[in-house]
Amino acid sequence: MSDENNEQPIIVKKVKKGHGGHHGGAWKVAFADFMTAMMAFFLVMWLVGQSDDVKQAVAGYFRDPGKYNMQGKSGVLKGSDQAVSNKEVSQGLINPPKEKETAGSADEKEKLSLVARNILDELEKQEAFQRLKKNVKMQLTSEGLRIILNESENSPAFFEQGSAKLLQKSAVILVTIARELGNLTNHLVIEGHTDSSPAGRGEYTNWELSADRANSARQLMEVSGLYEGQVREVRGFANKFPMIAGKPGDPRNRRVTLVVLYQERERFYDQIEVGQDLMNEIN
Repeated sequence: MSDENNEQPIIVKKVKKGHGGHHGGAWKVAFADFMTAMMAFFLVMWLVGQSDDVKQAVAGYFRDPGKYNMQGKSGVLKGSDQAVSNKEVSQGLINPPKEKETAGSADEKEKLSLVARNILDELEKQEAFQRLKKNVKMQLTSEGLRIILNESENSPAFFEQGSAKLLQKSAVILVTIARELGNLTNHLVIEGHTDSSPAGRGEYTNWELSADRANSARQLMEVSGLYEGQVREVRGFANKFPMIAGKPGDPRNRRVTLVVLYQERERFYDQIEVGQDLMNEIN
């Protein structure tokens, strides 16, 4: 047999490109989708087990990533300088957080309850308190300890009629309270309220009267026992929040309220959110 007959035939194999064999590159896309889904699943499972602060920080980032990045050094894990809060802010005013977030720990509630008892014990020693017992109330709320000093139906209890001037015979009540609260690290908010009767002095309205009465209480208490900076805020509410529901003209709605804040609640007073500058966009 000749050499020509011993040569192997040349075989040309044509491979069709497409969905044959391992389906081309489609399996890679499917595998990438699977890995992405698994990563999302594990992130969700991780987030479920985190603290409320971490959840709030993550929610804050997705709500407004720009704000999160501008603050810098913020993080969601322990050891970061600051966590982004997810509290809702409208026109620069911080809405009150949910009660379960700021109701205070059991230890702090017990501490403020003990403070209330100590205040009552000290007030019992004052002659002025014997005639003003019905005008002093203490409550534990979602903000902290609220001490309410309200006016009487028949005669002034703490302030002169239609004035922010404290009655000297009643000032000892505020002095006694200040001495006790000055021993705390907790900060205070002082509120002023009026009834629906007009202040009656031209442009001097219930807004001014309520704020001035709260400020008068602050001034006396700061020289009587509160430490410098303990008062975080002075509010004037006029007649917008009557204590006697359905009777806005009741004299007992005229009151000054001292709010001893839970330390957890104070965190919301420490953060003032700066909103987007709309002036440049409008112009």
